[in-house]
Amino acid sequence: MTHFVQALTQWEPVAVVVLLLLLGSLVQGMRRGASGSAKRLFFFIWEALLVVVFLFAAARLAAAWSPAAQRWLAARVTVPEGELGALAQLWYTLLTGMRDFTLLRFGILFLVSYWLLRFAGSFLTPLAHILFERLTGDRDGEEERPAGSLASRAAGALIGAVHGAGRSLVLLAALFIYVSLVPGGPLAEGIRSSPLYGEASERLLQPVAGSMLADRGPVLTKAVEEEFQRILQRKYEIIDYNIPDDIAAAALQVTKDERTAEGKAKALYNWLGTRIAYDWEKARNYEERGIWKEQTPQYTFEHRKGVCIDTARLYALMARAAGLEARVVTGLGADGQGGFGPHAWNEVKVDDGRWIPLDATWASSGNWFNPPNFDETHIRGA
Repeated sequence: MTHFVQALTQWEPVAVVVLLLLLGSLVQGMRRGASGSAKRLFFFIWEALLVVVFLFAAARLAAAWSPAAQRWLAARVTVPEGELGALAQLWYTLLTGMRDFTLLRFGILFLVSYWLLRFAGSFLTPLAHILFERLTGDRDGEEERPAGSLASRAAGALIGAVHGAGRSLVLLAALFIYVSLVPGGPLAEGIRSSPLYGEASERLLQPVAGSMLADRGPVLTKAVEEEFQRILQRKYEIIDYNIPDDIAAAALQVTKDERTAEGKAKALYNWLGTRIAYDWEKARNYEERGIWKEQTPQYTFEHRKGVCIDTARLYALMARAAGLEARVVTGLGADGQGGFGPHAWNEVKVDDGRWIPLDATWASSGNWFNPPNFDETHIRGA
C-alpha cells in the first residue's frame, strides 16, 4: 500500500487522473452519506457491491476464457499478404497480440467481461428497487433518516473509495491495452514511465493474472517485462509482414548453401554486416535536432544504409524470407564510453529451439553473432 501512496504523490498525468477519480468518488460518497435519503445511500452501497463483484467475476471469466480464446485465434488469425494500411496494422496487431501474448489477451478479456457484466447488472437494479421498497415500505424513495453526521459521511466516503478503486483499476487496464497496441501513440511513453502505472502492473497483475503467468517463472516483474517487450516488438512484425520479392530473392540466395537454422542466420548476419552502412547523418539529425526519418526495410535494402533499427528490421524480414523465426529487440546498447544509448538488434530461433541474439549493426566491430558476453553490452528494454 505504501508503494501506491508514494506513486500517487508524484505529479505525473496517470497519477493525477487516478487521484481525480478517487477524489470524485470520495466526494460523491460523502454527499450520499449526508443526503438524508436512506434509498440514495442504499443504492450507492449497491453500486459499490456490484463494482467489487463484477471486477472479481471479470477476472475469473478472463482467466477461464483465455485458453479457449488463444486456441480460437490461433486457428483463424493470419496476417494477409501485401502492404497493410494503418488501420489494418492496428487490427492485426490486436488480433495477433491477443493470440500470442497472455497479459494482453487477459487485459482485453477482462475489460470486455467487466463491461458485459455491468450491462447485465443494469437489469438487476430495478429488482433491487422492488426489494428495497418491500423491505422498507419507502415507495417514493425519500424516507428521511438522520443526516449529516460524521459517521454517515465517513461511511459514504468509504463506499466512495471502493467506487474509485474499481474505476481506477479499469482505467489502468485500459491504459495497458492502449500502450500495448499503440506503443508509439500520443502519451504512450508518458504512461509507460508512470510510477503508478508500473506499480499497478507489478502489484495488481499478480492476484489477477498470477495463475496465467505461473509457467513464466517465479518473478512476476520479469514475466511482465518480457511479455511487454514482446508486445512492443509486434509493431515491427506487423508493419514489416509483407516481404518484397527482391528482398526474398536476396535472402534465399544468401542462405542457399546452408542446411541449419543457425547457419542461415549467420549467413544473413554476415551479409547485412558487410553491406548496410551506418547512417551517421540520420543519427545526428535525431540526436541533435530531434528529427527522425522513418524508413522501410525496402528503403534500407535499396540504399544500403540505415541506423540500428533499420538494419534490425531488414534482418528480421530476410530471416523470415529464408524460413527462420526472427524478431526485432529494442533496448540499450553500450556506447563504448562507459554508458548506454537506445539500440536495436535481433534474436533468431535455431534448430534446438533456442533464441540466440545477434547484432548486424555492430558486425564490423567484431563478432556479435551470439557471443558469450552479449548481455553485457545489450540491455533489453521493458
